[in-house]
Formats: sequence, C-alpha cells, structure tokens
Amino acid sequence: MKSLIKLSIASLCTALVMPLAAQAQETTLRVVSGFAENLSYVIRMQQMFDKINKEGKGVLQMNFIGGPKAIPPFEVGNAVKTGVVDMALTTGAFYTNLMPEADALKMTQLTITEQRKSGAFDLINEIWAKKANMYYLGRMGEQQPFYLYLTKKIDKADLTGLKLRITPVYRDFFQALGGTVITTAPGEVYTALERGVVDGYGWPLTGLFDQNWQKMTKFRVEPGFYNAEVSLVVNLDVWKKLNPKQRELLQKHMLEFEGDNTAYWKKNSEDEVKRQEQAGIQTIKFDAATAKQYLDKAYESGWAGVIKNSPEYGPKLKQALSK
Repeated sequence: MKSLIKLSIASLCTALVMPLAAQAQETTLRVVSGFAENLSYVIRMQQMFDKINKEGKGVLQMNFIGGPKAIPPFEVGNAVKTGVVDMALTTGAFYTNLMPEADALKMTQLTITEQRKSGAFDLINEIWAKKANMYYLGRMGEQQPFYLYLTKKIDKADLTGLKLRITPVYRDFFQALGGTVITTAPGEVYTALERGVVDGYGWPLTGLFDQNWQKMTKFRVEPGFYNAEVSLVVNLDVWKKLNPKQRELLQKHMLEFEGDNTAYWKKNSEDEVKRQEQAGIQTIKFDAATAKQYLDKAYESGWAGVIKNSPEYGPKLKQALSK
C-alpha cells in the first residue's frame, strides 16, 4: 500500500513538474535600441522579431523595450555588457567608451556575408567577447554610406570655421578637415541646428525625415564615406545560456535579413535621395581630384584613430575589413 501511495505521489509530482519544465524552455530576451523606434533600422528589426516570435513560441521570444527613452544611446553598450538588457540594436560609435575597436566597423569594405566567409566575423566576436562581454550577432543595416549635411555651402574639402555635430564615427575625419566637433545624441540634433549651435552633422541617407532634420538641412556633400554599421549585439553570458535550438532560431533569422541587406538598403537609398531632393536639400559635388582627396582623408584619419587607440587589434581589424 505504501509503495502505491509513493508511486501515486511520484506520478503527481511528475505531472505537475512537466508543464513547468516545458514552460521553462521558453526564454524571453529583453531588447533595446540606440535609435528611435520610428527609424528604418528599428522597424526592420521589429519585422525580424515578429518572425522569431511567431516561429519561436515555446522556444524563444523577443521583448522590445524601446529606444533612447528606455536607455540613452551612449549607455546602451554598457547595458548589454553588464546584463541590464540582453540584446541591443546599436552601432559601434555608441560604445567606443567600452572598446575603441568598435569604431573600426564603420570602415569595412566587405559585406557582412563576406565577413562571415573571410574570418573577419570570427575576429570581431573574439575581440567583442574579450573587451565588452558581447556576442556580435549580425548586421541589420549596411551598404549605407555616411554623408556630411550642412546649413552652409562649401566649395572645397575644408571644414575650417564650421561647427559640426558628431558621434565618434566622424570625429577624426571632420577634425582632419579643420572642423570643430560637438558630440550629441541623435535626439538633440534638431534643436542644435535650430539654435545655430552646429552648422551641420554626419549621418547616413536614412533617418533624416524620421527626425525632421530635413527642415534644418540645406546641403548634402558628395561623395558618401564609410559604411553605416547598425547591428545586434547580445550579452555574452546570455548568449552562452541559450540552448542550441534558441541560438539556431536567432541565427537563422539574422542570416535571412542579412541576405536581403544589399537589395533592401540599395532601394532605400535611392528613395531617400529622391526625398531629399524633393525637400530642397541640394547636393554639393566635388571634382574628381577633390573627391578622391576627401575619401582618402576619411579612411586615413579613421584607421589612424582606431590603430592609435587599439594598437593590439586595430591593425588586425584593418587587414580583416579591407579589400
């Protein structure tokens, strides 16, 4: 009789525990963005998350907490590193305070697909794990050059006398051309332009209209330079705790979106150029010799800054990310 009672109790306990165990298999990741929720990068991320959440019921769910109102852009990197959040959509320019190597990502001449094949992606993850406790999951945006936008016209590659809003992306380059630089979060740019605190700013093609900057912008300087890097990074401890099925689900959808990056952002760029023209933003184009000088200065100053701040990894990243 006692054996039967014990068996019944054991069976009851198993029945109670099994649903809990099944439920425990589902993991929810808390995600923030260094960019406002209405930007194309963030909208694209949410589209990916919708697919993950639909396919990942009982396995993995993505909980998007929000953009800069949740965590200021320049604090997002540290929030991922310390585990305040599990994942973030951000750019290396927002967490160079943690690791100067993050500034190198803007200068890649390889697509993320090429980086995965060449070994550059593995090198990035080796450095990111060591320096910032992060796993670099993949790129949400690429094939998006940066541009200099101005409220005043220039006719040569000389920014002397101009006050320019920057993130670390543009610091070395704009200073090398004689500009005075001021670092601000994206949310402060409109007011800085409106009040004349700055005469221009650096930014990719995408995002001006989302933040109403076109109202304060008169010129876009050609050619574009570097490559806007917007990526998903995961707290390394969280990444290690995910089971193989959860990792596979994340990587599957990341690779799917990366595969569409070139076509998606090419079309996006063409549309943005037209919108800017219609909004009255004029294009400043240099002659061939000046354009070459402008681009050479961008990459020379950019890599010099990375290598100066990271003599150990800077040269390795330059070799891995250059064609």
